[in-house]
Amino acid sequence: MNQELRAKILKSRLLPILVFPYRFLLMSRHLFCHIKLSLAWLCRSREFANFTYDLTPANKHHLAWFISGICNVPVQEIESYFLELESNNYLRQHIETHLRANRRGKEINGQAFFGRRLGWYAIVRSIKPALVVETGTEKGLGSLVIADALIRNGGGRLVTVDIESQSGLLLGGIWARVIEHLVGDSLAVISRLGAIDLFIHDSDHSPEHELREIEQVAPVLSATGIVLSDNSHVTSVLSEWSSRHNRQFSFFAEKPLNHWYSGAGIGVSVKKSMVQNLSQLE
Repeated sequence: MNQELRAKILKSRLLPILVFPYRFLLMSRHLFCHIKLSLAWLCRSREFANFTYDLTPANKHHLAWFISGICNVPVQEIESYFLELESNNYLRQHIETHLRANRRGKEINGQAFFGRRLGWYAIVRSIKPALVVETGTEKGLGSLVIADALIRNGGGRLVTVDIESQSGLLLGGIWARVIEHLVGDSLAVISRLGAIDLFIHDSDHSPEHELREIEQVAPVLSATGIVLSDNSHVTSVLSEWSSRHNRQFSFFAEKPLNHWYSGAGIGVSVKKSMVQNLSQLE
């Protein structure tokens, strides 16, 4: 289309009608791509919840910058942590073996994709927490990721709690020595703990329960304790709580690679004093 014709179309009162075919084509291409991915997933995947997937290269790079800013660690170091986890064939073999041996293993794809859990791993590797608490063990993929980071750090432990007695099917191996897997009410467990360096909410995703967990953990956070929510892509609970408690909130949105799901994210809350101290060091 030459510039003269384009200018006439843009000035025309019939512009909405004239551009309708083009707009329809754009929408159709998007829908076709989405339907194609959805049908491929429906036929090939066995998952029905807690979907696993890789992230797009650009999204993974943005995640590295996100974690770098939170932990004040060079982005190259964060990306090296990503590579460290993704190239851990021993961990992947453990996951695949447990999935083949367990009936519930058919609920998750055989190939281990970590998605936003790469961020969890890099945070643990960066801040070297003594105690990590995770609510919502489910099958234990996130728990393994955290435990592997703790082992590579040379110290620290993970307390992971789930209300389901069948949770944690992936737990075991060398990672079991740093994991305490509890079955019960997360609120009751949190109240018995202290000096939590990293808290990860990934249990009941109702806003009410998310807030109860965060308020329960607040008094037992360590001086530099970080609160992470796996629910911040659908609620503003952590951001509003952070505002009320003079903390800094940040959010990262996932972009899954070749998957119909739009992705979840990572909500992080840190003390504002930590952010101010980091800015003074720059």
